[in-house]
Amino acid sequence: MKFPLELAIGNKWVPVKESADITFPYDGSVIAKTPVGNARLAKEAVEQAVSIRAEMAAMPSHARRKALMDTYDDIAARADEIEQILVLETGKPLVDCKVEVARTLLTLQTAAEEISKLHGETVPLDVSPAGEGMFGFWVRKPIGVVVAITGFNYPLLLAVHKLAPAIAAGCPVIIKPPPQAPITTIMLVTLLRDALSGVGGPEGGVQLVTGGPDVGEALTTDPRIGCVSFTGSAEVGHQIARAAAPTKVVLELGSNAALIVAADADLDAAADAVIRGGYYANGQACISVQRVIVVESVKDAFMAKLLPALDRVAVGDPRLPETRVAALIDSGSTGRVRSWVYSAVSAGATLAAGGGISGTALEPTVLLDVPDGADAWDEEIFGPVVAVRGVPDLDAAYDTLNNSRYGLHCSIFTSSLATAYDAVDRIEAGGIVINEVPGFRSDIAPYGGVKDSGIGREGPRFAMEEMTVTRMVAIRPSPSREA
Repeated sequence: MKFPLELAIGNKWVPVKESADITFPYDGSVIAKTPVGNARLAKEAVEQAVSIRAEMAAMPSHARRKALMDTYDDIAARADEIEQILVLETGKPLVDCKVEVARTLLTLQTAAEEISKLHGETVPLDVSPAGEGMFGFWVRKPIGVVVAITGFNYPLLLAVHKLAPAIAAGCPVIIKPPPQAPITTIMLVTLLRDALSGVGGPEGGVQLVTGGPDVGEALTTDPRIGCVSFTGSAEVGHQIARAAAPTKVVLELGSNAALIVAADADLDAAADAVIRGGYYANGQACISVQRVIVVESVKDAFMAKLLPALDRVAVGDPRLPETRVAALIDSGSTGRVRSWVYSAVSAGATLAAGGGISGTALEPTVLLDVPDGADAWDEEIFGPVVAVRGVPDLDAAYDTLNNSRYGLHCSIFTSSLATAYDAVDRIEAGGIVINEVPGFRSDIAPYGGVKDSGIGREGPRFAMEEMTVTRMVAIRPSPSREA
């Protein structure tokens, strides 16, 4: 793939001298050269964004809506091409990339629809004597410049969940895409800029700067930024939050998602969920199944269903429709995940399946009885690895699940409605899914976590609330004068 080595700065595409090779994780072949920016260009992007805050905020709702829907139409027309590019830049199986494009379209459509729902309320100021005779209401106003930083695993979807709400809210936005997989983000930015220009808005309402930590620092530490929306590791998210203060931050920082199997669960369905939810996107999803917590009385029966089902997880070339697991984003990630697997075994865990390399891919892996303190249980492994542990009862299951620094999504399999409601009350997480994979996410719903899984919520409606501020208005129609 060839395209100009230019970055979207202001209303122009600015040529850059430095480039980076983007490689296909499956075989290491170079698929494109992409532009690499620097801190100077990042600072220029901030200047440009600040200069058009008022212009973006003044764009009428119908224009912002049309820009998003025009982008929807452009992506829908090129869906097959974009799916193939996603496979090449991320190494994810084609089936997962098709889902990513479909969800991207839904997110654009939903953000466009939410524009008409971005409104305020009246306030009865006369609840206090001082407010008698007054009229009050509040409205939502754009927060200002939004900086978006995204990860490599779902580069198109993560980008649209930040860019579309920013445009819908009337905010200029600057995105820093992942260095491993920037191509589809560059495509999305190109389409959004064209769409903004097409409705009379500023093309520079969406800008893009690639580069390293110096670019991220320049973007996030400028005090004129209204909101930083980051998706990535907890460690980097914490650094951004500290450095950006007092700027508002929205952080989606991953997890080690758990699935509880109760004694009354449909074991076939639970085992199927672990297969579907543990290995999609090569396990490189923050809400893929990592920890499976099974009530001991059904553990053996559950394992008897789970291990044979691994045969359904085809490993190989991600371009093939039947593939379910392929190579991780790079060899360093593969080495790290394998080291966590065998460190867990050294700490007392049992390797029940997988652990080896098939071609360039890590085999779908199942660990049993990983102890606390092992990274494969405590941290986000971000690979095709599932760890199963037995517990005596549901009370112990909840305690085990909550004994984590993370809390993004989790799930429980049970046939009891009472147990389902109890789980909602007792589990500490941003999302709780009953009888489905923890990786189930509706793009219209509030999405985010607690503890080290982050702060704030995504999903178009909720991201738009994060990217706007309430402005209270209090009116006394006839000025009063004290005697």
